[in-house]
Amino acid sequence: QNGMEHSASRDGSVDWPTSHDYINKTLDVIDFLTSRYAKHPALLGIELLNEPSAASVPLDILVSYYQQGYKIVRKYSPTAYVIVCQRIGNADPLELFQANAGFTNIVLDLHYYNLFDTFFVNLSSAQNIDYIYKSREAQLQQLNNASGLLFFIGEWVNEWNVTSGSQQEYQDFGRAQLEVYNAASFGWAYWTLKNDRKHWDFEWNIRNHYIQLSNSPGWRASYLMTFLGFICSSLYLHHIL
Repeated sequence: QNGMEHSASRDGSVDWPTSHDYINKTLDVIDFLTSRYAKHPALLGIELLNEPSAASVPLDILVSYYQQGYKIVRKYSPTAYVIVCQRIGNADPLELFQANAGFTNIVLDLHYYNLFDTFFVNLSSAQNIDYIYKSREAQLQQLNNASGLLFFIGEWVNEWNVTSGSQQEYQDFGRAQLEVYNAASFGWAYWTLKNDRKHWDFEWNIRNHYIQLSNSPGWRASYLMTFLGFICSSLYLHHIL
């Protein structure tokens, strides 16, 4: 695991892409996990890596790793979904498929936050909502038009850099995200189910009506994938190490 705060190094350096030994150790883990769980009826898929950094992980190295990881999963299962995470930062999510890796039954994992980037720091509530409808929706339409492509909004949150946002503003922001992210062909997952920060806590948002699922068109189609996402999210190694 590497990229941003998820790097395993104590000093924040990202050395994983610089060494075949590091990459091979990760592939050994994929082999171990897939061989162990490939026949389990509850297995939906295997995600090969979480949040590789665009600034630190070159595309050619990442694609090569994904190709090798894909072959390992297919060695044990012809049907399990192989999930690949986009590079986080200044990178086009479609780059992984433009690389012609030859994958089938693969899912692209997208992490959408109106946070962690200076672009969002001074946006108003209306500008944040406008960004969801104009930028994110356009990107998802582009992905939907890509033949055979499944994509999963694996992380999103009803939080932003707006200070003192009203409940109505949060509701509008959540509604915009649900309306747009429901277009994801493999569903979505909120980050996270429970958290000490209330707007990151899905249960708190539902109980306090900051997120209103029943008011979102097509929400039931994503409901199952949402809770499958919660289960997968709870198993992310970088959050339990």
